[in-house]
Amino acid sequence: MKMTPHTLLMVFLLSFVFHTPTLSETLMLKPPEHNLFNGSLYATCRMRPNNQLASEMPRVYGHVLFKQTGPGESLRVMFKLYGLPASNSQYRAIHIHQYGDLSEGCTSTGGHYNPGGVDHPLHPGDFGNFIARNGKIRRSVDSKATLYGELSVLGRAVVIHEKKDDMGRGGDEGSLLHGNAGGRLACCVIGISSNKFWNKSYH
Repeated sequence: MKMTPHTLLMVFLLSFVFHTPTLSETLMLKPPEHNLFNGSLYATCRMRPNNQLASEMPRVYGHVLFKQTGPGESLRVMFKLYGLPASNSQYRAIHIHQYGDLSEGCTSTGGHYNPGGVDHPLHPGDFGNFIARNGKIRRSVDSKATLYGELSVLGRAVVIHEKKDDMGRGGDEGSLLHGNAGGRLACCVIGISSNKFWNKSYH
């Protein structure tokens, strides 16, 4: 059957409407801020103490900052955290958790963000262990997480834990879920932001 131009146009439009994006296509989706900030995305997470902490636990505060220069590039993460004991050089684990829900303190952030269904420490937000100097954590790392597409960590939470992450070598189920990192000292929700705070902190 010969198709008229009108029929061809309708077929094209229907294929566009009902097209299911591939994984690579969804990862390339860019919010408007990508163009606003010269092809980069920025996000900020304002860290606050868990409201369910015992009185003797440290009150951690500060910021976790994010910058990514495109969907296929590494996510750069900057930690500026304060309030840890100056006399204690204990390592602390930091992870991205599934839910940006602080309605029950850090408990309601759920488990580790694990879109691939893999064992810890292969989750995209498994940042590892950090040691405080004079009560502060000031570090920058590259992460396998992303601010782009359907796997974006925007709207999810960052949690700093009481203990050191055993990096999946603890020999039990908890080790492969969360690294046996213990209680949740503080948490925050990752939100898209301008580049001002990143540029100020970076310089």
